[in-house]
This record gives sequence, C-alpha cells and structure tokens, in this order.
Amino acid sequence: MRCPVPPYNRPVAGAAPEPFTLAAPPPTLLRPPATIVPLRGLPVVACVFSLLIVATAEDSVWALNLFHVAGGGLWTAIDLFMGLVIGPILGRMSAPARAELATRLMPAMMLIMPTLAVTTLVSGWQLADGYGYLDSGFAHHGWLVASFVVVAVMASVALGVNEPANVAVLFELRRPQPRGEVVERLMRRFAYSAGVTGLMQVATIVIMTYLRAPL
Repeated sequence: MRCPVPPYNRPVAGAAPEPFTLAAPPPTLLRPPATIVPLRGLPVVACVFSLLIVATAEDSVWALNLFHVAGGGLWTAIDLFMGLVIGPILGRMSAPARAELATRLMPAMMLIMPTLAVTTLVSGWQLADGYGYLDSGFAHHGWLVASFVVVAVMASVALGVNEPANVAVLFELRRPQPRGEVVERLMRRFAYSAGVTGLMQVATIVIMTYLRAPL
C-alpha cells in the first residue's frame, strides 16, 4: 500500500519551476591595513628610545649592554626567521594567504625592525667608545673595522631594500584591487634580504664575542 503524497508536495499544474540559486559566497576576511604605521605601537617605540637616550647620557654600561645584547639578538633572530622560515613558506602559500600574512605582519615590522636597529647600533657604538675599541692603538682594531663594514652593509640592505619593500607592500594592499603577484614578489624580497642581513649578523656576533674575549 503506497502512502499518498501530501497535497503541499505535489507540483501545481502549469506553475513554472523555482529557479535554482547558489548561496552567496562568504565575504572575504581580508581587510587592507588601516594605516602604514601602527599608531598604537608608537608609545612603545618612544619609551624604548627615551630609555636609550637616558642610558647613553648616563653612560650606564649595564643598560647599554642590555640594549645591545637584547636588540642585536632580536634583530638577528627575526632576520633569520624571516629569511630561512617565512621566505620558503611564502612560495607554498596561496595568494589570499600571502596577502593576509602581509596585511598582519608588515605594519608591525615597520616599527620593530628600525627600533631594534637603532638601539643595537647606538648602544654598540657607545660601548665601543667606552671600552676604548675605537682607538687606533687597540690590539684588534682591524676586527672592529671589519664589524663596522658588515654593519654598514646590513644597514644599507635594511634601509635600501627591506623598508622600501615593506612600504610598497602596504601601499599595494591599500589599493582597491591589490595585485597578488606584486605582493608576493615584494614579500619574497623582504624575507630573503632579511635572511641575508641575519647571516651577516651572525658574523658580527662572532667578531663581537672575539673582541670581548680576554686579550
């Protein structure tokens, strides 16, 4: 015995079938960066620079060592991580994922990397002057000059390659229709140049530990 079909399930004679429509795609989660430089981080940067100025004015060896070791260690670690980890991963990510990573990462790097570079270099120069390493009669003055050359190259790469690529990525993401291939190319340039500076900083660390060894 067949069960009768309820009247509301029967098609109405002569009625046109309802059109089949797909659900609207979910809105994208990617949002362009609201600002090139994250304003909420500026007070932190100002505080760090203020403490660095006080340490330099007071010629506090402990504070300058803290700035130099902490700043140099973080600068080296971030550069190596960007170049050796983030760089290869970028090539295996989809275009939306790369854009999302750039949107969240690059504004923070606009403040982090210059702050670390300034604190490391200023405190390092002050310490070298206090220890007498800048005198031409210093036993390992040649090693110090070599470290200056390495640091000069690192600063040139950071200011001439890293920061322009960072700014270009942020401006590209603020376009109405960001070009994914441009973002990918700039992100790769930033990551690999950061890796190069990170490897050069390893050489600087070797020189610095040699200089601090007993003469």
